[in-house]
Amino acid sequence: MSDKNEYWKANLQLVGLCIAIWFVVSFGFGILFADALNGIRIGGYQLGFWFAQQGSIYTFVALIFFYAHRMGVLDRKFGVHED
Repeated sequence: MSDKNEYWKANLQLVGLCIAIWFVVSFGFGILFADALNGIRIGGYQLGFWFAQQGSIYTFVALIFFYAHRMGVLDRKFGVHED
């Protein structure tokens, strides 16, 4: 397999991981499991409500930084990084 294909495969795996995490947090915790999570409180708010209102946004921002960092690692590994 060529380096281009390996780089693209690694990139797609990273994107898939990020999307899966975001889906679980936003749809799973914010909608599907909200009733179960509402029994737990964070800062006075029900956890299911918190994930629906804030948690998915915080997770998305954290995933942006995670993706940028991991892509930097991949770029250096495959020799396509910018100086």
